[in-house]
Amino acid sequence: MSGKVPVLAGADRRGRVCPFFVPGVFVLSVQKLNELLQPLVEDLGYEFVGLEYNSSPKHAVLRIYIDHENGVAIEDCETVSRETAALLDVKDPIRSQYNLEVSSPGLDRPLFTAAQYRQFAGNTAKVTVFAPLDGRRKFSGPILGADEDVVRIEQDGTEVEIDIGNIVKARLVPDYDKILASHKTK
Repeated sequence: MSGKVPVLAGADRRGRVCPFFVPGVFVLSVQKLNELLQPLVEDLGYEFVGLEYNSSPKHAVLRIYIDHENGVAIEDCETVSRETAALLDVKDPIRSQYNLEVSSPGLDRPLFTAAQYRQFAGNTAKVTVFAPLDGRRKFSGPILGADEDVVRIEQDGTEVEIDIGNIVKARLVPDYDKILASHKTK
């Protein structure tokens, strides 16, 4: 996976939970989980869209998003979940209890990489950032493009450049009118 992958949550060097973003102090990073799980998912024949790890002490969740050219059925999620759980049991990268979820990306597809932003250029996305830009943490507008470090979206008629490492969460905003219109023409 290319580009910077933000660390969403984790533990400091002593294993204490860090509820906020502090670059460089996490033992368990989303990037390390990506490096472990992406090859497995791809070897199973699926696109590894990305993952989210929420390390809440009481409700930790590792959510993996997969896709396939023929769509994703519950059986696909079960297959990836079973294989992923086996690998995670052996490698044990997450020392605390957590729930493992495997999901299709859905219509409000999450965006993780610069390549995904480029793939969906022209579509509307909602983006939340760690550090505010001009006093703002939430942005919504068409994706104008991306390079390896920066995503450009249009917010209220103005181009905004957002460092990929500053993005907490980004999702496409489904255009339901367009989706319904495409189904009516089939």
